[in-house]
Amino acid sequence: MIKKILSFEEILKGCVKNDNSCKEMMYKSFYGYLMGIILRYTKNTSDSEELVNDSFIKIFKHVGGFKAPKNPEELQRSFKGWIAQIASRTAIDKIRSAKVQFYVDDLAESEHPATHVSIASELHVNDILNLLNHLPDTQRLVFNLYEIEGFAHDEISKMLNIPESSSRVYLTRSKNKLRTLYLNTMVNSYEKNG
Repeated sequence: MIKKILSFEEILKGCVKNDNSCKEMMYKSFYGYLMGIILRYTKNTSDSEELVNDSFIKIFKHVGGFKAPKNPEELQRSFKGWIAQIASRTAIDKIRSAKVQFYVDDLAESEHPATHVSIASELHVNDILNLLNHLPDTQRLVFNLYEIEGFAHDEISKMLNIPESSSRVYLTRSKNKLRTLYLNTMVNSYEKNG
């Protein structure tokens, strides 16, 4: 029997109707995408797999509430944004439930001036994820929320229940640490290959 190839719109409609074959196609299509998002927040692969599956449970439960854009050409991109938000919030909830203590020592924001960090295009995604994994949990979380997810410091402070100034300090610290890690990686690579 030949299976009909479904469009993304048909798969989405099937998921809304709770069609298991459409849900399976959706899962297979977006598993890697969501894993990439979750891995920015977690270090542990088994936790990441669990969080991706938890995200899909939420996606399938609330897929009927997804607001499709008026332009059908934007449907898949809009859906990816919607599921990315679910995945990142699922990861944040997991971190919060693990009772990670958010604290900032007595260092003032002025002692950590914000500096521009640029990462060379030579780095692969895995290299960047590896650098992010070397950040302390809270710094990695704030960096992801601000730099990758695009949240403002006031939004991050509400999500993590920390002062807005703490969010800024964590971001500055994460950038400084990433710069140091990046430079060490480049020096080690140069010495190894030089």
